[in-house]
Amino acid sequence: MSVKPKNYKSTIHLPQTSFSMKASLPEAEPKRLRLWAEEKLNERILSQIRRREKKFILHDGPPYANGRIHIGHALNKILKDIIVKYKTMRGFSALYIPGWDCHGLPIEHQCLKEMGKRKDEVERLAFRKEARKYAERFIKIQREEFKRLAIFGDWEKPYRTMDPTYQAMIAESFITLYEKGFIEQRLKPVPWCWDCETALADAELEYEDKTSKSIYVAFKLEEENCDPAFRNLIKGKSVGILIWTTTPWTLPANVGIAFHPRLHYVACETEKGIFIFAKELQENLKTKLGWKNLRIIAQFSGEAIPFSQAERPFSKGGSKRILADYVSSTDGTGIVHIAPGHGEEDYQYGHLKNALPILSPVDEKGKFTKEFPSCEGMNVFKANEKIIGLLKEKKTLLHEEEIQHSYPHCWRCKKPIIFRATPQWFLKVDHQNLRRKMGDAIQNKIKFTPDWGKNRIGSMVESRPDWCLSRQRYWGVPIPIISCTHCPNTFFVSELKEKVIAIFQKESADAWFARPAADFLPPGFKCAKCKKSDFKKEEDIIDVWFDSGVSHQAVLKQSKELKYPADLYLEGSDQHRGWFQSALTTAVALDGQTPFTGVLTHGFVVDGEGKKMSKSAGNVIAPQDVMREFGADILRLWVSSCDYQFDVRLSGEILKQLADQYRKIRNTFRYLLGNLHDFDPRKNRISMDQLHPLDQWAVSKADQLSQLAAGRYDAYDFHAVFQKLHDFCSIDLSSYYLDILKDTLYTASQTSNLRRSAQNGLFEILSRLVKILAPILSFTMDEVWRSFPIEEGMMSVHESIWEISETPLQSNTFQDWELIRAFRDAIMPSLERK
Repeated sequence: MSVKPKNYKSTIHLPQTSFSMKASLPEAEPKRLRLWAEEKLNERILSQIRRREKKFILHDGPPYANGRIHIGHALNKILKDIIVKYKTMRGFSALYIPGWDCHGLPIEHQCLKEMGKRKDEVERLAFRKEARKYAERFIKIQREEFKRLAIFGDWEKPYRTMDPTYQAMIAESFITLYEKGFIEQRLKPVPWCWDCETALADAELEYEDKTSKSIYVAFKLEEENCDPAFRNLIKGKSVGILIWTTTPWTLPANVGIAFHPRLHYVACETEKGIFIFAKELQENLKTKLGWKNLRIIAQFSGEAIPFSQAERPFSKGGSKRILADYVSSTDGTGIVHIAPGHGEEDYQYGHLKNALPILSPVDEKGKFTKEFPSCEGMNVFKANEKIIGLLKEKKTLLHEEEIQHSYPHCWRCKKPIIFRATPQWFLKVDHQNLRRKMGDAIQNKIKFTPDWGKNRIGSMVESRPDWCLSRQRYWGVPIPIISCTHCPNTFFVSELKEKVIAIFQKESADAWFARPAADFLPPGFKCAKCKKSDFKKEEDIIDVWFDSGVSHQAVLKQSKELKYPADLYLEGSDQHRGWFQSALTTAVALDGQTPFTGVLTHGFVVDGEGKKMSKSAGNVIAPQDVMREFGADILRLWVSSCDYQFDVRLSGEILKQLADQYRKIRNTFRYLLGNLHDFDPRKNRISMDQLHPLDQWAVSKADQLSQLAAGRYDAYDFHAVFQKLHDFCSIDLSSYYLDILKDTLYTASQTSNLRRSAQNGLFEILSRLVKILAPILSFTMDEVWRSFPIEEGMMSVHESIWEISETPLQSNTFQDWELIRAFRDAIMPSLERK
């Protein structure tokens, strides 16, 4: 008699879930974005957080609207989004208003490039219309690319620095600072790009290696300019004051020579004449200049120099002796030639402290003017050879060589800049103790992440020069100042304030260039000095860093939904001398307070070998390419896994490794979901004290992870969140808890207490993990949430609240299962070998 085999398949509870093993993120994520748009998820979240009282405001530093987003944008925006999503889930009103910087050289440069024209070939008003269209085009492109990264925010109401209301606030902030005495016009050397024909801010300079001509030049000393004793000592002999410079082109603007007050100087007689230089550099100079015989005939300190001036190398008049404590004895000659028209320190020590005149025979194109006829029309760098030749003819050149040194370049055209004195508008950083107040705020009122940001921005503020606010461009907010054409330095600023603000709000800043000057002044207004009505408007525009810098006035202070100061400003480390500083400067000057209570900075993205990404090196990784191959969640996982306070590495190999880690995390969720297919949280949930001790241990571990993750999120330590969660999934769950549960889940009676307890454990763990990871893997966790009813009435995990709870587990029970785990780990290798 044959026995029919029993079918045991129906007795095994195999996992079942719609959550697929294969993520197919490049295809699935755009579909999810469309789903979010259809059900208005972002709008629901915005509506929800607007009703909350407890606020956390991360204020967006506006990217330039001049191209598609790059990998640095992705790093920055994802970091911001992780914080905003976390704070939103923790119950805060974390309203994120994205912004765009729309003015200035970056956009003007690209717009002119597209038009195939130079600035002087376009009409200003017509060009401004084209620049606005250009910025609008790329705002639309960038907005969609940021949304593709799952960045949440009020995308329909961003702030744009070119909006009329924002432009009016820029003008109002400028005028208010003028009224407070912070702003003045003066002749001063500023960083100048001769190719872009504009002044540059310090934040617009990039330092690259440059090969320059290094020369040693003797300034002739006349006997009548010497003290009697020294005059008798050198009587009838040729004496030269020896200087060293790496910028020969600045010698035509020389008006002084600087000595360090505490250095010792010597007058040495050589076979080529008598020369004066720092005593410490005697042996170096003897070797470099080829002197064979050298005899010291006099010694003196910098404070006791026995002469008043030397001859200028090219222009008439004396090169006057001054003292300056920045003069170095580590290289050169210990004596520095002073040209206040071509250097910040020269200006400070030469012009401000010693009233030396400012010469600057160089035009806006970086070419010598008729004031230096020998090189008229020549670019200053190309004129170096001509100048060296002239010095040879005068027999004042002692030595020349090439050196490689770090030199400032324009951040847009990448060409070496010059320092050139022109009339510019400046914000005085020492007015009303502004510098000291900023330093105090940095040290005592702002939390910096990482901590070293405090010293970095602090040292920059301590040494920064006055802020040059005027730019010789077309696209931006104009310097809102009108002057009398008959009375020099007579400005009407307070008088135009009310009209400028009203007209800009209604017509935009274009009105400044479309209307006559009188339109911005009260009816019938006349100059108080000359009683005439002939006025002229300033033509320059305001530095673009001022535009974004006053966003605390134009954005934070204008909305009750936000708050001032913001809780956090988050940008790359280059913004210590950029946006962070421009915002801090304007806020302290305008309101006497900081615009932020916290500052977070991240490094730059480099390739897998730590090298800077560049098109020429062929190692640039575009976020669009990453999303096409791997998906946005892999980019988000990369951001969360890296220590952002340093430069962040990214390569194809790194992305593949992250994709593998993502698969492990995804499979963990698939396992959890698959074994809950017949579990109904509304009917089958049981209390913690009724769970099997092993399940109690697992839920308790998940709660510990939740607490730890929240703490690391609060500290902006995202890579610790990722690491702890990865370890929990692979070690605590896969290697221990889930491995033990397999028999129970698959073979125990479907409704048995043992199996229901295990399912409760899985459900509690799932409900915690999905929230921990939602700020990071935004697409995937939304997919997990919709695959199983975790919280009734919540369509998306991003609408849920992350509450931190502690499971009431007896400490001895917890320790028992930790001990069992240690024992199991010890014996498993032996069992597996058998």
